[in-house]
Amino acid sequence: MSFAAVGWDPWLRLGGAMLAGLLLGIDREVRGHGAGLRTHAIMCFAAALITLSALALYYQLGGTESQADPLRVIEGTAAMAGVIGGALIVFSRGEFKNLTTAAHIWLAAAIGIAFGAGLYPLAVIGTAASVILISVFHWIERKTFGEDEERVDGEG
Repeated sequence: MSFAAVGWDPWLRLGGAMLAGLLLGIDREVRGHGAGLRTHAIMCFAAALITLSALALYYQLGGTESQADPLRVIEGTAAMAGVIGGALIVFSRGEFKNLTTAAHIWLAAAIGIAFGAGLYPLAVIGTAASVILISVFHWIERKTFGEDEERVDGEG
């Protein structure tokens, strides 16, 4: 199959998604949460692969002339990431756990979709902003609200 319709860069799209997923997973790995480096890299890579495949198939079937709709694939990928993230959330002793990790998983899929679609500026900005949100704001929350992570993000 030729990727001419979606660009010369499927390796760049998939590699960028994998790298972004690894960057997102570092925070979870360092904090000892179950969904770490590999989980985030796989989720981001898979979302990019699904998106790239949908776009390639769309153009292979005739582009705007075909009945294929790559936006449905993107919608399904985002929903699937939400289901996986939702499965991580646990309610225990009156508190929710793993909310931030679930959001990470969904975020990794969204960035993977952007890379898969070849929207590099969006994907790179999304990755950079996400790393800042995940790392810098975690530090700010700890300094502002104290050391009780459980109170801050429900992760404990």
